Amino acid sequence: MSTTSNQLIPNPTGPSPPLVRLVVKPDRGRSLVAAGPIKPGQVVLVDSPLILYPSSLASLPLCCSRCFRVLPSQPFPCPSCHVARFCSPKCLSLSHPHLLCHALPSLVSDNDTWPDDLLFLLSAYSLPSSSLLQLLSLHSNSRYPDEQMPLIHSQLSSFIPPNLVPMHFSPETTSSLLSKKKTNSVLRGGRALGFYLWASMINHDCLPNVCWFGYIDDPTRENNTDLIFRALHEIKEGSEICRSYVVRSGGYRERHSWLIEYCGFRCKCDRCEIESKWYGNEGEYADEEEELVEREVNFPHWDLLMRYTCKCDGTLAPLPPYPDGSVSDIMECNWCGIIRKYKPPDDAPF
Repeated sequence: MSTTSNQLIPNPTGPSPPLVRLVVKPDRGRSLVAAGPIKPGQVVLVDSPLILYPSSLASLPLCCSRCFRVLPSQPFPCPSCHVARFCSPKCLSLSHPHLLCHALPSLVSDNDTWPDDLLFLLSAYSLPSSSLLQLLSLHSNSRYPDEQMPLIHSQLSSFIPPNLVPMHFSPETTSSLLSKKKTNSVLRGGRALGFYLWASMINHDCLPNVCWFGYIDDPTRENNTDLIFRALHEIKEGSEICRSYVVRSGGYRERHSWLIEYCGFRCKCDRCEIESKWYGNEGEYADEEEELVEREVNFPHWDLLMRYTCKCDGTLAPLPPYPDGSVSDIMECNWCGIIRKYKPPDDAPF
């Protein structure tokens, strides 16, 4: 998620990806818009993680602490902490966050149950100062509970020796980092959490025009932790690039409850504006038949929603265009991975 402020804050490093432009909108903050016409299936954005860290201590014996692929039968242990393991000499040489490395022996040997937030904080404070400021620039409408801050910061301090205390280390920074985690972290393969700066600029819409794909276990991809965003359909120049933060098949009330709790805003997209007027202004129905009738009669986006919704509730996007520029009629689900030929929508998802 982007910030809604015009203040001078760090933006993602490097030039904008060629197909998008970074703009600031009064009502939506930092946003990405199409720099030119985009074809269905075209790769709109490829984003590498600013930070990637284990989602829990339980994931450490299962996956590489660098690329987070599943470990081979004979992994390479970290020579410093002897806890983290790596899938290859290359990942071993790239290593993992130095503060996390220093703390892991104590974290895994103590009988105490440490909060998983410590893994994030130790990884975040291991970043160079410029990257930490990038992370702190991300938007968040949530706030870490004030009554819990003294304990979590005290626990964190106990794992950082005086000679390794990083810049910007303070209870205020710790609180800010934890608020960013709730809103901006992306779960990868059930074993890692990551922050992606360009991806965080893509705002929400319940009828998105892009979705992201991750291939974290693909052994053929060098940058397997990247997020790859593809267009669902044609996007005109100047149109805002939007993804869905929620399961798109959910009802109006379900979507809004999740967005308010985890993202801190109430969606006012075209779909929500229409659904909010249905059945007691709640977007929910007494029975399924009533809902289907309402959608067919009063929901002009129904075919668009169904065309890109998989049976698993994931999002379907065309494969990238062919070398001659023609659009592919093969669809891929970003959740279950199914690949199948496109067929016109009916009353149910694929």
